Amino acid sequence: MRIAICDDEKEIRDMLAEKIERLYPKAELLLYQSGEELLLTDTEPDILLLDIQMSGKNGMETARELRRKNKKTILIFVTALEDFVFQAFDVGAFHYLVKPFDDNKFAEVLGNAIKEYEDRKTDHSDQDKKSLMIMTGGKHITVDLAEIVYAEVFDRKVILHTTHEDIEYYGKMKELHEKAGEDFYRPHRAYLVNFNYIRKYDATTIYLEKGQALMAKQNYRDFVKSYMRYNQRKGKSRWNS
Repeated sequence: MRIAICDDEKEIRDMLAEKIERLYPKAELLLYQSGEELLLTDTEPDILLLDIQMSGKNGMETARELRRKNKKTILIFVTALEDFVFQAFDVGAFHYLVKPFDDNKFAEVLGNAIKEYEDRKTDHSDQDKKSLMIMTGGKHITVDLAEIVYAEVFDRKVILHTTHEDIEYYGKMKELHEKAGEDFYRPHRAYLVNFNYIRKYDATTIYLEKGQALMAKQNYRDFVKSYMRYNQRKGKSRWNS
């Protein structure tokens, strides 16, 4: 298990490293003094403790770039700033740990992150197993729901934009939404998005790893709440200081 610390203050890096070594002596520690240094490495940490207020790229900018190539790292912000807590949802943070904190709080948060890491290694959730049977081109095919980035309706057809291809079939978005489950959201009557592939959003548009979807104005507040719940559910953590 690799645990990385990214903080531009050596004193903080050393302090966190000492705490981790005391709690989990078998963990491999990776120390980075800047966001730029972290982003240049080819070694992907399993758990990352990331400061926000750093010279050069700050922690939030670093996290956004990191997520473009690495969605799996369990991200814990360790910062004295409380102002970025809602932005942390956008990069799939597991926890937002506000300084100063005591040893018990640190041990609790890190312990929960390690439990999440171990659960992921053995997790075969129902969502991963779910699939959709459709007819396209005169053939019945099976589509893994986890591979659907988003879906849209066009000319009485549903178009599934998956991680590797686009698939068209005659169907109803309502039925697809019911089968897809809670990891999907319908921000607009013509779109259904997979929370897992969202990279950023605003009041009119959701930008995904592949393509984008429209946001109906009346759905924006509910979407934000649902996306936050999704991140909390996947992180299995309650954020508190």
